[in-house]
Amino acid sequence: MRVLADPLRARIVTLLAGEALCTCHLVEETGAKQTNVSNHLRVLRDAGLVDTEPCGRFTYYRLRPEALDGLAAQLGDLADAARAAHAEGRKRPCP
Repeated sequence: MRVLADPLRARIVTLLAGEALCTCHLVEETGAKQTNVSNHLRVLRDAGLVDTEPCGRFTYYRLRPEALDGLAAQLGDLADAARAAHAEGRKRPCP
């Protein structure tokens, strides 16, 4: 979740949800500098959220939907736990 907390990374993920893009496309779409976009793509790749596909002298990035499915399941579990705690009125007493 921390990986997607950065606004530029969240924007990159949103763009990659629609199609595979190379760094030059992402620079154009986000207005960020190439080095900044590349660093964010490295973080997303290291987190397992994107795959790379070499294409000539370019590298295309593609979102891994199964990685997002896992994250969505974790968020769903957290939401369920919060609903249960709220419904039961659970709160920790102060010392």
